[in-house]
Amino acid sequence: MSKSILQRRAEIQGLATAILLPSVGVFGGPIGLEAGELGPLTSVVGIGLFQRTVLTLQRAGIRQLIVLSGSDEEQLKHSLAKGPRVTIPVRWMPIREFPLDDPRTWEALAAEVRGFALVASVNSIFSRGLIEQLRRDVRDGQAIVVAQLRQDSGEQPTNHSVRFTIPALRSASVAATHVGESTLRVAELVVVPASLMNTANSSTQDKGSPPIRQWIEQAAVDGRVRVVTAEEKRGTWYQSVRTSSDVGRAEKKLFNSLKGEFEGFVDRYFNRKVSRWFTRLFLELGLSPNSVTILAGLIGLLAAAGFGLGTYSAGIVAALLFQLAAVIDCCDGEVARLTFTESPLGAWLDIVLDNLVHMAIFAGIAVGLYTTYAGQEDDWVPLGLGMAAVLGNGIAFLLVERAQKIKTVSGWRTPAHAAWADVMLKNVASRDFSAALLGFALFDQLFWFLLFAAAGSMLFAGAMAWVIRPSAVAFPRL
Repeated sequence: MSKSILQRRAEIQGLATAILLPSVGVFGGPIGLEAGELGPLTSVVGIGLFQRTVLTLQRAGIRQLIVLSGSDEEQLKHSLAKGPRVTIPVRWMPIREFPLDDPRTWEALAAEVRGFALVASVNSIFSRGLIEQLRRDVRDGQAIVVAQLRQDSGEQPTNHSVRFTIPALRSASVAATHVGESTLRVAELVVVPASLMNTANSSTQDKGSPPIRQWIEQAAVDGRVRVVTAEEKRGTWYQSVRTSSDVGRAEKKLFNSLKGEFEGFVDRYFNRKVSRWFTRLFLELGLSPNSVTILAGLIGLLAAAGFGLGTYSAGIVAALLFQLAAVIDCCDGEVARLTFTESPLGAWLDIVLDNLVHMAIFAGIAVGLYTTYAGQEDDWVPLGLGMAAVLGNGIAFLLVERAQKIKTVSGWRTPAHAAWADVMLKNVASRDFSAALLGFALFDQLFWFLLFAAAGSMLFAGAMAWVIRPSAVAFPRL
């Protein structure tokens, strides 16, 4: 049997199906009907809860979606149609035809599931990493419950108490019993094996409510419930969104999750802090990630022109503009990830414009310094340094592109080369030098910045060539 067939079979038998309940909670009770409570179309950072849930599940590897919809079915369909493309099949099952309290509904759903189903309400946001963790953690015959440690004593639980055995602790009421200094509460995100979703496992429940509470409590008695804790620091976060105050918490978690793979000190403690304000503005204006990339590039080129004037005040303004461009350069990726609109074209455009701006900055500083030193014996030195900086940056850009292709297509020849390449790519992606440039401009020492830039770019290009040479020899030509 071929490897691909085995992989497809493993996927089918694992967690590949999600069942969404837009109008009711997983453990019972309507959504969005109580005073002040939000519904599935509530927007969080530019995307409705239902649409964000579907797209997150799609990115996390879910391959089939079943929606038990209420009277808002047409609105939900419209929300999916107007946003980023949904590529997984979505089956709509109106609850007026498939009542949630009818065992036959769940028996029919069980027939659609191969292995496990993720059952979720649409009153929350969660990370892709959490769903990927659940997909890795499925075990034959076991249900999985997502739980959170609630630190805020004023936060009210959003579902009724569910009892089950917490491994290594004790049997606890997850919505009300204190475990140490925190309270463990269940999220409305549950993984159940298809074997639980049949008539034999369903008994009398509240009218209009799904039988999931009974399944979990019965499975807990049998010792077949596992707990996965949602933790922001591990990238497996979850946030219930039922009230307007919850929206603020959800947005904070979303923005906290946007850190790039490679970030320098200035990015982490300044650029990312400021970029959130611009990102919110760009989302309100409906700008695409590529539009934000182009805007950052234009501001960077304007900064380069300012350096070309050669005066102290123009240099300060240009350095501030370049710092602004670095902040906005963070926003394109944030907008793309928040709205699920990442694309290979966008990534390529970002890299190309970044390098174009950097080379323009070096050229602008060189021209400005030449204007200042014109008529002196060594007035050519800034132009020479500028040419060296531009050339080094250009060579480094081509080598980084080569390194990315090696990493994607054939991989590095040894772990040591892979480690060195990661270090180099991390440094080339850093925007820290924008702050350094501002410092040099404030002290009127742009000549020294250009000298360091010329030497640094050439040394970086040489180091990059040394790192990728052994792997590039065996790399196929494209």
